[in-house]
Amino acid sequence: MSFCVLIPARMASSRLPDKPLADIAGLPMVVRVAQRAKLSAASRVVVAADDTRITTACGQHDIETVLTRSDHPSGSDRLAEACEALGLQDDDIVVNVQGDEPLIDPASIDAVAQLLAQRPDCSMSTLAHAIDSVQDFANPNVVKVVIDQAQLALYFSRAPIPWWRDGNAQGVQSLPSPVPLRHIGIYGYRVGFLRTFPQLPPAPVENCEALEQLRAMWHGHKIAVHVTDKAPGPGVDTPEDLARVRALFKA
Repeated sequence: MSFCVLIPARMASSRLPDKPLADIAGLPMVVRVAQRAKLSAASRVVVAADDTRITTACGQHDIETVLTRSDHPSGSDRLAEACEALGLQDDDIVVNVQGDEPLIDPASIDAVAQLLAQRPDCSMSTLAHAIDSVQDFANPNVVKVVIDQAQLALYFSRAPIPWWRDGNAQGVQSLPSPVPLRHIGIYGYRVGFLRTFPQLPPAPVENCEALEQLRAMWHGHKIAVHVTDKAPGPGVDTPEDLARVRALFKA
């Protein structure tokens, strides 16, 4: 199996300005992400950047880049442009690793790529992990996913799902059975689908939940889900997140 890792990176961030270049133990964060991705089985790791400052920083550390437009409305649009620039074919598999995941597990990258390669009926693949705290289950910033017996996503939501029919009238005080799953934002795509995905009209449910993957499901595309036993490392969205990750690298 051969696949490519694409890492979308943009300078604009309301909560953490110039986030891709944030220093983590002496290296820009986007370089840290790419270095972790290079530990996977990917044949190629490319940063899809919107700013020459990112491409320059990556070039200084032998990370391949492609410069994309700065006005893309979503990461998938940026990835689609990158696929064109890199000359990838419709049947090629790419894994989208977010540029703010400097502790991404290389084995998770491989799992997402392998799952999609094994599922020709699916347009996408992604990752999930069992939720073990009531706080995470109730947190709207922790996206939940429900899957079927074939490891296909039934629905993604910011709400606590699945929900009890008869219990928890007082709110979320315990975890349901079966154990709820946290969605981890890493995606595998076939390039042919990725080229058409940005052209699909946004789905009403996507706008409601602010979850782009629901657009694919709304239009009838299947998403395969790999459930991992390994909890994901913390991502970086805020200055507090950055401080926590810096402390982990220092330790």
